[in-house]
Amino acid sequence: MLKEQIEIDENVVENMKSLTLLCVEDDNSTQLLYETIFKEFINKIVFAKDGEDGYEKYLSNEVDIIISDYSMPKLNGLDMIKQIRELNKDIPIILVTGITEIDIILEALQLNVNNFIRKPIKSHEVVNALISVSKILIANKYLEDQKNAKLKELEDKEQYSSYQEDLAFAKELNILRNDFYYQLIDMKCTALVDFSYQPLDILSGDAYSARKLDQQKTFYLIVDGMGKGLSASLTSMLITSYINHVIDKMQESDGFDLHKLVSQALEYIKPILLDEEALSIDFIVLDCDNAQMEYAKFSMPALMMQTKENELIKLKSNNPPISKYIRDFTISTYNTCEIIKFLFYSDGMVENPTRFKDKLYIEYIEEDFLDSFTKENMKEKLLWKINIPEDDITFIFINKLDLDNTVIAKKSFNTNLNEVEESNEWYADIWDTLTDDTKLIYSAGIVFTELFMNAYEHGNLSLDSQTKHRLIEEDTYLNTLLQKQETCDKQINVTINRIQYGSSIYIITQISDEGEGFDTQILSEIFRNSKSFNGRGVFVSRSSSLGIYYNSKGNSVLFLHKV
Repeated sequence: MLKEQIEIDENVVENMKSLTLLCVEDDNSTQLLYETIFKEFINKIVFAKDGEDGYEKYLSNEVDIIISDYSMPKLNGLDMIKQIRELNKDIPIILVTGITEIDIILEALQLNVNNFIRKPIKSHEVVNALISVSKILIANKYLEDQKNAKLKELEDKEQYSSYQEDLAFAKELNILRNDFYYQLIDMKCTALVDFSYQPLDILSGDAYSARKLDQQKTFYLIVDGMGKGLSASLTSMLITSYINHVIDKMQESDGFDLHKLVSQALEYIKPILLDEEALSIDFIVLDCDNAQMEYAKFSMPALMMQTKENELIKLKSNNPPISKYIRDFTISTYNTCEIIKFLFYSDGMVENPTRFKDKLYIEYIEEDFLDSFTKENMKEKLLWKINIPEDDITFIFINKLDLDNTVIAKKSFNTNLNEVEESNEWYADIWDTLTDDTKLIYSAGIVFTELFMNAYEHGNLSLDSQTKHRLIEEDTYLNTLLQKQETCDKQINVTINRIQYGSSIYIITQISDEGEGFDTQILSEIFRNSKSFNGRGVFVSRSSSLGIYYNSKGNSVLFLHKV
């Protein structure tokens, strides 16, 4: 018997006896050979006469392993495997072929074919291939069993508690509303809006939100629940969730009113607060068109602003902390015509001890703010001074950009592949005049190539990601681009700015297409799942620059590099 002629792990053989094998083969004599070989090992063998029949048999049977010939009528082996892989990416597959072309082998590997058998067929090679893929099934089953065992362990009180905390933190992230996730303010002024949220514990007393109210106003909220633990976290999340709910309702009806928002928020939270509990909150509205800021600060640290002349302005709280006994409140205004930067933050940021003996970060925050051009600059300085954070760190960093008086290059490109290549050469030539740092030039080039290609294919040619992936699988992607660009008269516009900030120089590149744009909020899901192929270009671009920022329509993107 063949089984006695080959050294086989009996545990593997025992598992194989429960399997169903689909054999896709158009030659009758080969089918008989397979039946002779496999009947010693496999519980059930299902035969199909070609790829089309094989796909139908796969759908109508609970198949564990597939062995298929390549050359068959109606539908060849690889085309059948493509259809099956759309439904099941993990089922082990063995491909039998006498063809040695590298393209066929590469395509099979891309389809995750697990093993190959060369013609003419040899019994021992068939058995070895079957054993190999059976081990894959055994390994997958083991991993599944381990996963189920792990879930069962969560019933243990301590581990279950940890699991619940993770869920609570995920819920916190859903409550925090951010209308400017990798989006800039593109109103009468252009500004970068960035956020840093680093809770010390899973259940944090800090919370924030940023909302776009209309075409000229934006709203910023920072909440700091005094104390630590579940009570402070619950209070912060309740008030944050309620405030966002009220804003949503206001936008659906009569429009935003800061006085009404604060009044309703106090009315909501006061009965919930404990007798000795207090809450610190920043309510801040920026009106870009009228260069005005409205604010109601309830026992929060002084917000900071920087003027065009590099003067530091600090605005202290105009209200006491919120308690269940508070009755009245004050809303103040400030003219922001001369302001170029803002910093809103919770007190945990400044109460953290630093690496310098007996000094808290409050002694360094003003200097770091004035020296920082971006949130990343600010965060880098902060984290260098704070070895180990001992409190929550939450801040909002806003920087107005002068993009009108700092342009160093500007060019428009037609929507075709030749000009995609030309744009890359043009961009590289400009960077050669800016720096000798080859690594920086390379990084900037990567970002430009990815985002310009996005403007070309997704913007002006309106190819969504799913369509692109399908065209690539069908090997019609390039032909489709060439066809669509023939009737496209839209352009891609590139502007490069050079901004001097202190002793540093920042190069800001903006790429704009004439497409319909997209909802930039989907970037939140993409960046939380970096393994997703969708948005790969945006993810790479973010990693290779100081930040990327889309306009509200989603058809223009800006990115920064420091020279």
